[in-house]
Parts: sequence; structure tokens; C-alpha cells
Amino acid sequence: MSNPDAIIIGTGVIGAAIAFEMAKAGWKTLSLDRNAQVGHGSTAGSCAIIRMHYSTFDGTAFAWEGYHYWHDWADYLGLPKDADLAQFRQTGCLVMKTEANGHLEKHMKYSAELNCPYEEWSAEQVQDRLPIYALDSFAPAKRLDDPDFGKPNGRRMGGAVFWPQAGYVTDPALSAQNLLDAAKRHGAAVRTGAEVVEILQADGRVQGVKLASGEEIRALVVINVAGPGSSIINRMAGVLDDMTIETRPLRQEVVHVPAPEGFDFETLGTIVSDSDIACYCRPEHGNHILIGSEDPECDPHQWCEDDMHYDRDFTDQWTTQAMRYAQRVPSLGIPSRMRGVVDLYDASTDWIPIYDKSSLPGFYMACGTSGNQYKNAPIAGKLMAALVAYCEGGADHDARPLQFDLPYIGRTIDAGFYSRKRPVNEESSFSVLG
Repeated sequence: MSNPDAIIIGTGVIGAAIAFEMAKAGWKTLSLDRNAQVGHGSTAGSCAIIRMHYSTFDGTAFAWEGYHYWHDWADYLGLPKDADLAQFRQTGCLVMKTEANGHLEKHMKYSAELNCPYEEWSAEQVQDRLPIYALDSFAPAKRLDDPDFGKPNGRRMGGAVFWPQAGYVTDPALSAQNLLDAAKRHGAAVRTGAEVVEILQADGRVQGVKLASGEEIRALVVINVAGPGSSIINRMAGVLDDMTIETRPLRQEVVHVPAPEGFDFETLGTIVSDSDIACYCRPEHGNHILIGSEDPECDPHQWCEDDMHYDRDFTDQWTTQAMRYAQRVPSLGIPSRMRGVVDLYDASTDWIPIYDKSSLPGFYMACGTSGNQYKNAPIAGKLMAALVAYCEGGADHDARPLQFDLPYIGRTIDAGFYSRKRPVNEESSFSVLG
């Protein structure tokens, strides 16, 4: 593959999905990753939550479409029957109604418009499903050093909304490997241990990449899907000037703790988003609970200069998240040994991704995926394949954005929603699940 049609930088789940969709469409693709193994960047650290509730119509439509590929994962990939596939566990997702999420009025409205099933639950129904839960309200979220931490505010949680088809993927790195194995069956090539250090250009167009080894690989299409390294690649390409949306690596800590004794959370639990305590959780193998932060105002964002040099040790943020969740689950045991994940995700200005061309012809971006786009990888792959074909065919996506069909749900969306030049979307939640 010394002369591919397209170079894809990154073999995370979205980069792998783009390779699969472009290879199926007849492109000779070469995927490059500096890691030694496919899917072992931030994808491997993902909570891999597949949910369909969003505070924007476009976000809801894209996620509801994306669910169907995970549900039909084996059929989508077309790999041999004995292939080792990532598994989708459909647990449902319970979202607590709070002032912070507008009591989910927008989320329910958009789900109803798109025929995406959901159920409104009373507080009693929440406790029937999760008897370990207490439903005092603690908002706003606080840090441990706040003297009012752990003190209820005198109100009670008023119920929740349950999306029954949500769930999570048990092995996110394997899902990326599945996608690239499927892509290889259509002629795609992959090289790991290959670090891009320069974006080659000539005559006002991208010409390929240069690797740290000094090797140059020529291609007239290059797609940046470098996750938390995406801003560095965009800087190499010199495409930042016309972008209103920036991307930066954001450090996150995810807590793994045992479920309370006597309750099988792995089997009976569900994904829960709870902005009252600013935590989300999902079941984890071994009857553990995985707990992440919903980025409340009191928690400082831990931005990193690059995606290589950051603190990989747990901090007091781990304890803060565990203790916030213990407000909801008073019987939670918090072990002295910290377990979980410390990793980065590629956060955009408004937590909505960039799926777009750039100011450099032939250079495309699928970045700023902010940790929440894992679920959308297959449909994002289809969108990017369609976008590249649209632009390389001579269309001006900035002036006339691609109108993209979502085949499962029978809708068409304006791909300009994901433009690098959009205004900051104030309808975004500015937070993430997973």
C-alpha cells in the first residue's frame, strides 16, 4: 500500500469504521496508528456506552441510527461465523429527571419525533429496578472539601426516563479490531507503530504523510481520526485558521468499585445518568460498577497539552466520584485500593464532533468526538465515506452541505451540523456519558 487512495490516521473505533465503509465503497485505504495494536488509543479506555438520548434533534437521530449497527453487529461486519466479536449488552439507560437536564423534555420530544422508544418512570419504579438507590436530591454537585458535601438539599428525585434499547459494548478495543478485520476483507491495509510527523502538501492540496521513520506515503486524501492527538495533526496540516470549533485532549478518571453486597448489579443493573450527583454509571464485569463524571461546574477540567504527556495516576477526583455515587447508593463499599481507568478523550468546544472537510483540499477531519461518539462509530464511518466522495466529486460542502441519509430510521440530516465552522451549539449538554 505504498500508493493508497486514502490515508486514515488512527485505528480507534471511528477510524476503523471509516476504513471499513470506504473500503466497501472501493477506496484503497491505508490506516496508520502509532500504537502497537489496533484500537489501543482512547477507544480502549472508553466506557463504550450505546445510548440514544440527546439534547439536540441531530444528536438523537444520529445516535438512534447508530444503535442499530451494534444490535446487528455480526450482520453489519460480515465476518466469518467463528470470528471473535465484541458483544453488545442491552441493559437500557435510566436518566434521572433534574433541573440541569430540563427534566428531559427535549430528550423525550426528539425521541418521540424519531420513534425511539422510551418510558417515563416514577421514583417508585426507579427503586423497584434499583433497590439499592436512595432518592434524596443533592444538587448542585459539590467537591469533598465543601462543608455541605453529602447533605441532602431537602428535595426528592421526581423520577426518570428509561431508554430500553441502550446498553454497552464489553470490549471496545475488540470492536475496533472487528471493524478493521472486516475492512481488510475489502482490501484495506493497516500499519501500526507508524507515527505521522508531517502532512505533505503541494499545489494547494494534501499529498500524503511523512512518518517518524522518514518514510513518505503519498495519497490525495488524508483523514484525521487521531482522537486526542487530532489537534496536533490539524496543526501539522495548517487548517486551524478557519475553524470556530477547536479540539483538545481532556483527561478523565473512571472509577470501578464492587456492587453492594447482595445485589447483582452486573445482571440487574442498568446504565444510569444522574446529573443531580453529576455521575453516570454502568454495570462492569465481576459485579462491579463503573462510575464516571458528568463534568459539573465544580470539577476543574484537566486539559492536556498533548496526548502523550499526562498524569496516569488516580487523584482525589477518583474519591470524589465514588463518594458522589455513594450519596445515591448508601450501601456502596469504597475500597482503599483505587481501580478504574485514567485516559483522555478528544473534547470539542461544544462536545459535538467535527465530521468535515478542511481548508486544505483532500484533508478531512473526524475529531472532537468528546468520548460520547463511540456509539456512533458505524454511522460516522458511513457519513465520512459519503462526505469524502461528495467533496472529491467536486461539491462545495461549506456552501451546500451534504444531505446524508440515515438508512435504518429513514431520515435525512444536514451534515453541516458537524461543521468545523459552526457556531458553538448552546443546546449541547457540554458533558459526556462514557
